[in-house]
Amino acid sequence: MSNTSRPETSSGAPSPTARPNHFIEDIIEADNASLKWGAWGTTHPDRADTPKVHTRFPPEPNGYLHIGHAKSILLNFSLARKYHGKFNLRFDDTNPAKEEREYVDSITRDVLWLGAEYLSPPTGGGLFFASNYFEQMYAFAEELVLKGKAYVCQLSADEVAKRRGAPGVPATSPHRDRPADESLRLLREMRDGTHPDGAMTLRAKIDLASPNFNLRDPVLYRISHQHHHNTADRWCIYPMYDWAHGFEDSIEGITHSICTLEFENHRPLYDWFIDAVNDGRPPEKKIHHPQQIEFAKLRPTYTIMSKRNLLKMVESGVVHGWDDPRMPTLSGLRRRGFTPQAIRAFCEDIGVTKVESSIDLARLENAVRDHLNRVAPRRMAVLRPLRVVIENYPDDRTESFDCINNPEDPAAGSRPVPFARELFIEHDDFSPNPPKGYFRLAPGQEVRLRWAYFIRATRFDTNPDGSVSTVYATYDPDTRGGDAPPNPDGSPGRKVKGTIHWVSARHALDATVRLIDRLFTAEAPGERTGNYTDDLNPDSLITLHGCKLEPDLANARVRPNAENGCTVGDRVQFERLGYFCVDQDSTPSTPVFNRTISLKDSWAKAAAKSPQR
Repeated sequence: MSNTSRPETSSGAPSPTARPNHFIEDIIEADNASLKWGAWGTTHPDRADTPKVHTRFPPEPNGYLHIGHAKSILLNFSLARKYHGKFNLRFDDTNPAKEEREYVDSITRDVLWLGAEYLSPPTGGGLFFASNYFEQMYAFAEELVLKGKAYVCQLSADEVAKRRGAPGVPATSPHRDRPADESLRLLREMRDGTHPDGAMTLRAKIDLASPNFNLRDPVLYRISHQHHHNTADRWCIYPMYDWAHGFEDSIEGITHSICTLEFENHRPLYDWFIDAVNDGRPPEKKIHHPQQIEFAKLRPTYTIMSKRNLLKMVESGVVHGWDDPRMPTLSGLRRRGFTPQAIRAFCEDIGVTKVESSIDLARLENAVRDHLNRVAPRRMAVLRPLRVVIENYPDDRTESFDCINNPEDPAAGSRPVPFARELFIEHDDFSPNPPKGYFRLAPGQEVRLRWAYFIRATRFDTNPDGSVSTVYATYDPDTRGGDAPPNPDGSPGRKVKGTIHWVSARHALDATVRLIDRLFTAEAPGERTGNYTDDLNPDSLITLHGCKLEPDLANARVRPNAENGCTVGDRVQFERLGYFCVDQDSTPSTPVFNRTISLKDSWAKAAAKSPQR
């Protein structure tokens, strides 16, 4: 396909536009003014005197990333870029029971596809795995045991939950005052595989009566004889998230540990663990203590964000995999035809606050429309074809019309589109009994064929069921190019109110088109009944076979990108119908296109009529 949409690279994220700082930028600028974290110095001579800003995105590889993660990725990356700092991608892979290499690979692709460069200069801080720090984190655990700040507890998980009590009620553990040497011996037995899963845990000794449940002697390590994607079978105890998270940040030299608001109550624990290790150490032995900052996560309407529920939909066959174009995963959105530029613009538009709120999904969809309108080439496609025969056009004649590729981009040029006696138009563009105000093709009524001629319908044939099978028409050769010649007195020629698109039957490319729509019909899926599957949209996927496309689309492809490891289908606007992209199932002999988004927001109008939509 000529003039395909522009390729995507891991670079080229838009420069920050002039806008007021959000609260995290205010914090960072205050830190930089005081040199709270120092400067980069000799570790990075290219920015030696620049105040240090080091951020990270730390996903657990237990599922595919979704649109909610995009905000966190882009926030952390944009801060590193704005303040000439570094950005890490780190896998928080501390739970082997739920983690897989497939998820690791998908996450690395998605982060680079968004434009968040974690490997190459100037922002690339590196790719890391929490599992590479297991030895160091275990050493910290032994240190806390010897300091009397942690103990091995042999209560079951259910017993621990019961004994943690209600707010303000002290909990108890019969092992809390176990001697340090005994806890150390048991901890080493846990590490060496002496005990079965669930037999014991290592817990921090903090405050069993704390109103913050996270501080009620949380578990640091549990026994889990599971194969790990990175460390294989070297470990049979694994650190809990709260124990590992702060130390991962510390080891990597992260300055600003940016999390979503549900971790605000975990921040005292984040600080307590690092302070507990530093307690009693001389200054030169103290470990780095980053600052945790929380922000409101992205919560789009008409969407579920729980990876657990997304996995359920995959496993139950509600969708056809994590990259189903109806899914809110980045892989699904990419396959559907969303662009990283649009997602970046959307995240910039919604801003960064500490206030939880729902974001209208239409804002993301409009960002996609805005970007594709600028970059997507135009083509004509007929999804529900109706045959039209122009009876006064020579049967053996074919001509070509020069059609503009993108009116928003003069540099995109034009393409030739063939025209012949038999055409296909959309079935809805002809009515045998037109209602009032119908300006498309009807018996005795004239329309403009986009870029071509005026035609007038003269008669039609029907199928046995009464539906129209063929329309017969005549054309006016003086209207070539789609405009009527002026009258003899020089005044404008006749006007027609309707313009329709078409495809030459002789030259048409047969294709399958999937009409993708929102997966749910309710703004808050499951809120009404308690079951999100009750709000699934039965029309989220409509597959049309035998669609007719202009022949230039035979060159449309799914193209691999060596920089980010993704494959992306060429994107195009089907005139009057919406934005579409080539699906990964497509082949040269059987092309498949997905609808990315309609030209206009049909949901806003429908919502006014039905609260459930």
